[in-house]
Amino acid sequence: MRIFKIIFWVVWRVWFYLMMAIPILAMLPFLVISILKEAWYPYFFVMARIWAKFILFTCGFYYEVDREETLDPKKSYMFVANHTSMADIMLMLAVERHPFVFVGKKELVKIPLFGFFYKRTCILVDRSSAKSRMEVFNRAQKRIDQGLSICIFPEGGVPDDESVLLDEFKDGAFRLAIEHELPIVPMTFADNKERFSYTFLSGSPGIMRVKVHQIIETKGMEVEDKKDIKALKEQTRGIIYNQLLAFQK
Repeated sequence: MRIFKIIFWVVWRVWFYLMMAIPILAMLPFLVISILKEAWYPYFFVMARIWAKFILFTCGFYYEVDREETLDPKKSYMFVANHTSMADIMLMLAVERHPFVFVGKKELVKIPLFGFFYKRTCILVDRSSAKSRMEVFNRAQKRIDQGLSICIFPEGGVPDDESVLLDEFKDGAFRLAIEHELPIVPMTFADNKERFSYTFLSGSPGIMRVKVHQIIETKGMEVEDKKDIKALKEQTRGIIYNQLLAFQK
């Protein structure tokens, strides 16, 4: 029985990467055109959502979204969620129709095809470089001025230990949110670790539940005040952590 599971996992994982590549190749001319100017990013975002939904559907994932609040399409937000799977990127794109830009680690540019567009459309950060972390603030401001939102997975990466329910949050997302007065939209992904973790021989098609929580306002907070950053970070993490516990029940 174990051998059949291994065969399924290998074939399914290879299928997942094929499904990542096919829509990129199919839309390649339009994708390339859409990244020629930053002002054209919303068109790229529409195609990115098509790409994400295509992958989820063809790999047997379907998602259910529970929203506590309707977002204002004219405002920019800071989207944050727990991070346990490569599918988190696809799910975030599929769920949230507000155009946003990911802030993510530069290592992902190494992924063929995906990395080419990732490098040219996301705000990359080298966490080992203080200069790189400071440049994120400037690039984020430029994107916000264009009417876009920002998305960060505040754990800073996927924990090596998959038994960790929710890792500690880094300060970056909350410093950015306070600096630019972005309301935070906490999101909880319930099933991505079970569905498609970074362990190669694991996972299965099925449901991906998403909880979009109430907005947390940041107006009046000071980025120089470490207490404000800590309180905002702990409040956001507490919301997501408690929701993960609720999903487990």
